[in-house]
Amino acid sequence: MTQYHVTGMSCAACQARVEKAVAAVPGVTSVAVSLLTASMGVEGSAAATDVVKAVEEAGYGASVKTAEEPATVSTEDTETPKLLKRLGLSVGFLFVLMYFSMGVTMWHWPVPALFSEQPLALGLVQMSLALVVMIINRRFFQSGGKSLLHGAPNMDTLVALGSSASFLYSVYVLLAKHAEGHLYFESAAMILALITIGKTLESYSKGKTTNALKSLLSLAPQTATVEVTEDGQTEEQVVSIDAVSVDTVFVVRPGEQIPVDGVVLSGTGAVDESSLTGESIPVDKTVGSAVSAGTMNQSGFLRCRVTRVGKDTTLSQIIQMVSDAAATKAPIAKIADRVSGVFVPAVIGIAVLVFAVWMLLGKDAAFALTRAVSVLVISCPCALGLATPVAIMVGNGIGAKNGILFKTAVSLEETGKIAAIALDKTGTITEGKPTVTDLIPLNDSTEGELLQMAYLLELQSEHPLAKAIVAEGKQWHFDGTDGNQLEDFAALPGNGVKATLSGVQLLGGNLQLMREYTTYPVPAEVVSKADELAEQGKTPLFFAADGDLIGIIAVADVIKEDSAAGIAQLQKMGIHVVMLTGDNPQTAEAIAAAAGVDEVIAGVLPEGKADTVRALQAKYGKVAMVGDGINDAPALTVADMGIAIGAGTDVAIDAADVVLMNSSLSDVAAAVRLSRKTLRNIKQNLFWAFFYNIVCIPLAAGCYHGLGLDLNPMIGAAAMSLSSFCVVMNAFRLNLFDVYNAAKDKPLNRKGESVMEEKIIRVDGMMCAHCEANAKKAVEAVKHVVSATADHTAGTVTLQLDGAVKEAKLKKAIEDAGYTYLG
Repeated sequence: MTQYHVTGMSCAACQARVEKAVAAVPGVTSVAVSLLTASMGVEGSAAATDVVKAVEEAGYGASVKTAEEPATVSTEDTETPKLLKRLGLSVGFLFVLMYFSMGVTMWHWPVPALFSEQPLALGLVQMSLALVVMIINRRFFQSGGKSLLHGAPNMDTLVALGSSASFLYSVYVLLAKHAEGHLYFESAAMILALITIGKTLESYSKGKTTNALKSLLSLAPQTATVEVTEDGQTEEQVVSIDAVSVDTVFVVRPGEQIPVDGVVLSGTGAVDESSLTGESIPVDKTVGSAVSAGTMNQSGFLRCRVTRVGKDTTLSQIIQMVSDAAATKAPIAKIADRVSGVFVPAVIGIAVLVFAVWMLLGKDAAFALTRAVSVLVISCPCALGLATPVAIMVGNGIGAKNGILFKTAVSLEETGKIAAIALDKTGTITEGKPTVTDLIPLNDSTEGELLQMAYLLELQSEHPLAKAIVAEGKQWHFDGTDGNQLEDFAALPGNGVKATLSGVQLLGGNLQLMREYTTYPVPAEVVSKADELAEQGKTPLFFAADGDLIGIIAVADVIKEDSAAGIAQLQKMGIHVVMLTGDNPQTAEAIAAAAGVDEVIAGVLPEGKADTVRALQAKYGKVAMVGDGINDAPALTVADMGIAIGAGTDVAIDAADVVLMNSSLSDVAAAVRLSRKTLRNIKQNLFWAFFYNIVCIPLAAGCYHGLGLDLNPMIGAAAMSLSSFCVVMNAFRLNLFDVYNAAKDKPLNRKGESVMEEKIIRVDGMMCAHCEANAKKAVEAVKHVVSATADHTAGTVTLQLDGAVKEAKLKKAIEDAGYTYLG
């Protein structure tokens, strides 16, 4: 996608005009224009010159965003100060005008005799002051007139027409009738001043919506302390960040920011990564650890090698993701786009019709003009145009602050609509690396003796399970130097390892190895214990010395601390949770029971994950896939929403729609929660924008004149100004939203409406996790049962229903599965 800056847009009608013009360029496949960020994203083979030419012919300006620019939003608000200056001058002259108009004519405030005796002279003063205010706010007339000439009138056109109509009619009364009639010079000026107030508030509020992106931009360090070797001497130099290249060695002291992405060569430290991940607990860094630009070294001295600079750093990529999302368009925005494209011409037509109708009904020109001007100045396409992008920008910023990155506006809107979610097991639900879970000494040996022998034996092994034992030994502070005395070390593929230490033959491996090399049969109770460990998803490793069994060490890829809680939150939202894994069913079931997923699909090869996702889509509708590895990339691409955890591979992150920097399943629930909240906010904005125009335009037209309800054009201008401001401020409320607060989570039905019902039934006869799975499968086959969670310890099955279910059907399903239904 090529990014462009667009200048001259003032409202949603401008945005629609630019999109229509660029979409007509040959070679353009898609275009999204953001009024909020004054940017445009274009996909296709069209030349940039053709795109820029189309924008210019539509009456606006455009330029290609350079690759060096880190984001589409400037950190400096240049528009608000200009508007404040314009507003100050406008209000100053308006007060003087009001003195000579309403003050003198209504309240008889003192003026020189010339004006009090000559209505024409008083009118000329009012005309001159109104003209000054119009010159100060000439931008409305320039933009509105230019848009009108190009056949695409915008909000500025409405303002300019309303003010001009009031001014020109007043000039006619003043010159043709010698001020013998009501003058509307104060209306012509006040309309402009009030709209400028709204524009100023809107500009200030829009600046607030980009605070998260601005804070990310401010994290980028400007200098780095690097090592430079001259004449054989290594010195430290502070250089500009632009002068740092890959493989340069840099140092970071306590309290300093890490300037670029790198890897630690020496030293240790505690790094605060909350700016990127939202995680407040500092991360310990040692030799080999990766460090990221923009994070803060809180303690320790780090000497690092540069791995990525400039736009390739993690910080720059995050900034680019957030800004790219601002330049895309959510599906719900199409509603406002369709309306905005015809809104301004329709309003102008309504204003002309209103004037004609009142004149035909016998009203004087002043009354008819007032109604027509009121229609022009109260109509607000800006509120429609801002309803979606401001909420998307704020929601995206909240996600970025919490380490949740939505690549596009589409992903931010659609994530909350998923009905089912598939989770990769290794590295997503689990830690992704084996860990020692049990030490079971046998034949009078101790835990320490068992682990020390296993530690020395496995030091020379490259097997992942061996590394888990070595890591545990280091936690016990064992000395590895004795491992140098090992003799005749040999790996026995598929079975284990063997070696000799001080004349003692050591063995480590599976049960088959023990049966081959030990001097007596392995006791039945030991085999039973090993089977019990295997049922728990653990791998039992046996160890023997000179043929005597000394113990079992169990190793497993344990689930992450927050996985079960994150999965429970997803289930509370009414999302069906599936675990995908290539592991054997026994191990998968054990992990699934601990994590609490709804369904397990085991033995799935990498190429089969995408097919599994398709099957889930056919059954449930919108499906999300969460993964971290290269083998997850196809499934991430096929899924309606691909979610990559940040610790995963670049391939998985590139294929995904959402990236979680924290690698936490709680963040998956937070992403869904934030998506739903943002979509709700957008709907609120659109409702009020439509409601405002539907109610106010008839009021301004005089439809309620018979009831004594008429609208002054000045009040209409104030209302128009406040409508856009209110929409922006409503979106700004999202900043108060806690993405991790699950208290208000509710299930959604497949239409996205909060009408799910929870029901709990009591079931007797469930004895284990397998029973839970059977009962769950049985009741989920019943119509209107969206998901079910069985608990054999409590003897209950909790149902999520999207419609009424007869109890007889539930009872039959439970009894057919072999259990007793208790009601």
